[in-house]
Amino acid sequence: MAITALNSAATGLRALSTRIDVIANNLANAETTAFKRSRVNFEDLMYLTMREPGATNSAGDISPSGTFVGLGVRISNTQLDLEPGSPENTGRPLDVGIQGNGFFKVKIMDSVGDGYGYTRNGNFFQNKNGEIVLGMGDGYKLVPPVTLPKDAIEISISQAGLIEYTKGGTKSTAGQLKLNQFVNPQGLKLLGGSIYIQTTASGDPIESLPSENGSGVILQNVLEGSNVDPVKELVALIKTQRAFELNSQSIQTADQALQTIGNLRRF
Repeated sequence: MAITALNSAATGLRALSTRIDVIANNLANAETTAFKRSRVNFEDLMYLTMREPGATNSAGDISPSGTFVGLGVRISNTQLDLEPGSPENTGRPLDVGIQGNGFFKVKIMDSVGDGYGYTRNGNFFQNKNGEIVLGMGDGYKLVPPVTLPKDAIEISISQAGLIEYTKGGTKSTAGQLKLNQFVNPQGLKLLGGSIYIQTTASGDPIESLPSENGSGVILQNVLEGSNVDPVKELVALIKTQRAFELNSQSIQTADQALQTIGNLRRF
C-alpha cells in the first residue's frame, strides 16, 4: 500500500503546484485594471474498494460500512471570481467602469474566436480617426463603433451609456454604449489583457442597454480595479505551502516504509 501512498501524494503535489501558480498570477495582477482573480477547485480521484458496505461475514453479520482507499486528487477546474473590483476615479472622460453585470464588446483578430472579445476594462482612447478604442493591445475598436470629432469637448457619458459631446457650442450625440451578458460567464475563455471570448460553455452574448435586463450602469471618469485581495491570496498561499509540505512528508513516510520492507530480506 506504500506504492498507493506515493502515487496519491504525487497527485497532491501536482495539484497544489498548479494552485500556487494560480495564486501567484492573482498576486501579480493585484493592480491590473478590471482583473478577475481565479480560484482552483479540487476533486478526489477513484477509490480502491477493499470491502463493500453491507458485506456479510462468515457469521452472517452485515457490515455497516465499507473500506475504501482513495487514489489522490486532481484539479476539476479554475473558477473566475466575477465580483466587481473597487472603482478608481481617474478624471478622464473616456475612462468608464461598469457598476453591476456586463462586459464591453470589442473587435479583436478575426482568427480568434468569432472575432469579438469581451472586457470590463473601460480604459478607452480615440485613435487617429476619432474612433473609440480600448487603450491596450492593438487598440481594439469598441462595438458598436463610436466616433468622436477630433475637436470635441465636454464629452459626457451617462449611466445609460449615451455618449454626448460639444462642438462649436452645439451639443451632439456620438453613440451608445452597450453591455453584454452571458448565461454562464464562468465558461468564457481567457485570452489575457482582460479580454474574454465566448465558448460553447458560456453561451451566446446577450446584448442590452446599460441598466436593462439585469445589466449594470456606466460610471464615467472611473476604472474598475482588480478584485484581488492580497491578504486573502497570501493566506491561501500559506495554506497551500503547508499542504504541499504535508504531501512531501507523505512521500517520505511511504519511502521509509518501502525501505523497511526492502530490508526484510537481510533478517
